[in-house]
Amino acid sequence: MNTIRTLCFVIAALSSYAALIYRLCQVRRSRHDSAYWTLISTLVLQCLTFTFGAIAMGGPGLLGVGNLAILLMHLSAVAYCVAAEIILLRWAAPEEEARRRTRWWVITGSALNVALVALFLLADGTSRPSSDFDTGSGQPLVLVYLLAFMASQALPCVTIFRQCGEYARMTDNESLRQALRVLRVAAVVLFLYCTCRTVNILTAAAGFDIGVWKLASNLFSAAGIVILSLGLTNSSWGPAASRLLAWGRSYRSYRALYPLWRDLYESSPDIALEPPGASVSDLDYRLHRRVVEIRDGWRDLRPFIDRTTVGGAQGSDGASGREQSEESRQAFTEAARIKRALLAKQAGTMPHDNKDAGDFDDRDTDNFTAEVAWLTKVAAAYSKLGTAS
Repeated sequence: MNTIRTLCFVIAALSSYAALIYRLCQVRRSRHDSAYWTLISTLVLQCLTFTFGAIAMGGPGLLGVGNLAILLMHLSAVAYCVAAEIILLRWAAPEEEARRRTRWWVITGSALNVALVALFLLADGTSRPSSDFDTGSGQPLVLVYLLAFMASQALPCVTIFRQCGEYARMTDNESLRQALRVLRVAAVVLFLYCTCRTVNILTAAAGFDIGVWKLASNLFSAAGIVILSLGLTNSSWGPAASRLLAWGRSYRSYRALYPLWRDLYESSPDIALEPPGASVSDLDYRLHRRVVEIRDGWRDLRPFIDRTTVGGAQGSDGASGREQSEESRQAFTEAARIKRALLAKQAGTMPHDNKDAGDFDDRDTDNFTAEVAWLTKVAAAYSKLGTAS
C-alpha cells in the first residue's frame, strides 16, 4: 500500500512540476500580466505541497522537527486552494468582484492556516508518530486538526465546481471555456479525494479497518491534481490540441471520401482542378477540393441516376431498415444510385426515369461541416457496396 501511495505522490508531483515548467517557458511574453504571475504562484504552491508530502513520506522529520513536513504540506495545500480560487476569479470574474472576493479568500486562508498551526501545537504534533496525521489515531486534537484540514480542501472544490459552471456559460472565449470545464472535472475528482480521506479518518477513529479502500483517496488525489494541472495550462496548449483534433477529423474525412471520389474521378476526369496527389500539407484546401469534385462528378452522373433505386443496399451490412437511422438509409440509397449510375454510364445506357434535374435531395450545401459529414456517410456506404469497376 505504501508503494501505491508513494507512486500517487510522485505522479501528482511530476504533473505539478511539468505544469510549472511549461508555464515558466512563457514568461517572456506574459511577464507583464498579473494573472500570469498569480497562476505561477498557484503552481509553485502546488509543487510545494507535494514536495513536502514526499519529504514527509521519506523521513521522520524536517530540519530536526518531527512532522514539520506534514504541517508545511497542509499549510501549502490551504494556500494553494486559495490561490486556485484567486486565479479563477482573475480569469472570469469582473474586476471589482475579483478584488473583493480575493480579499475574502486571502483572509479566510490565513485564518485557516493560523488555526491549523495552533491545533498542531496544541496536539503536540512534533512529538507524535507521523501515522497519527494519517488517521488521527483517536486523538481528539489531531482528529480536529485533520478534519479542519479536509474542510479547507473540500470547500474550494465545491466553490470552484459551481463557479466554473457559471463562468463557462458566461464567457465567449472557447479556450477559457475549455479550461473551466477541465477545472470543473478536477474539482469533482478532488472532492471525492476529500470524501474518501474523511472516511479514512473517521473509520480509523471509530476502530474500523477498511483495508485496501484506504488507497482510494490517494488515487483520487493523484488523478485530480493531474486534471487540475491540465486545466491550469489549458489556455496555452488547448488551442493547439483543438487544431490537432480538427486536423485529425479532417484527415479521416479526406481518407473516407477517397473511394467515392476515385470512382467519380475515373468516370469524369475533368472534375479535378489539378492532378491527384498524396500530399496532405494543405489539408483544408484538399478536403474542400475533394468535396467539390465529388459533387461535380455526382452532377455529371445525373442523366444516369435511376430515380427508382431505393435502399437496395441497406442489407449489405447486415442491418435492417428499422435498425438504421433515416440518414443512414438515405446514404445507402444514394450510394446505390451512384454505383448503378457509374455502371450505366460505362455501359452507355440511360435509365428512363433519371435524375437529370434538381438538387441533391434538398441537402444544404452552404454548411461545409454538415456537407462533409453527409458525404462521408455516403462514401462509407459506397465502400461497403464495392467499387463500380
